[in-house]
Amino acid sequence: MSTYNENPFASSHSLDTNPFDDPPQPQTSHSTRLEDLQRREADIERREAELNQKAEHIRKHGRNNWPFFYPLIFHSIQDEIPEASRPLITRLYQLWLVLFGTLIVNMVACLFILFSGAQGGGSDLGASIGTGSAGLMQTIRMFTARHWAAAILSTIATVGWTLQGVGNAFYFLQASSIIYKHHNAAGHTMEKVSVIAAASGEPKQN
Repeated sequence: MSTYNENPFASSHSLDTNPFDDPPQPQTSHSTRLEDLQRREADIERREAELNQKAEHIRKHGRNNWPFFYPLIFHSIQDEIPEASRPLITRLYQLWLVLFGTLIVNMVACLFILFSGAQGGGSDLGASIGTGSAGLMQTIRMFTARHWAAAILSTIATVGWTLQGVGNAFYFLQASSIIYKHHNAAGHTMEKVSVIAAASGEPKQN
């Protein structure tokens, strides 16, 4: 029954406060603010050290930064490639590194094949500069003849060549799909190309 005696227009808020003011923010402790300042200071110092390191590298080698042990060229996917394409370019770069490592292992494997007295070892060594001469067939021969070092190295080379073939096929299809979508989004279709080609081939009217 007490509810009938209450004023429905009464406010539980004080008239001294502005109802449009922002709600009070929780007070942060001194230690929390100190930790935040220390974290920011450490981040600034880290960035300053990175900038100094880059400046010193540029002073010694210019902008060249690759390969790291003897910089000859400038290589930076982060700085030179648009963000949307960085994952694809990074994977292609990693695939290239696999190719480089495979060529080295392949050459060493061919050296062991030559030392094992296998027929055609010299020609395999010469071809190993740019081809997969220490491939599956040589791997089988080395395992059969129990030349274990050559067999293991040939196996690693064979795996590297397999990764190259699968990786190149995969990224070729992925890159082709990206190019196709880009051209379609830009309005480049085979019909449009045909119309332009036909128009450019028409003789000029005098």
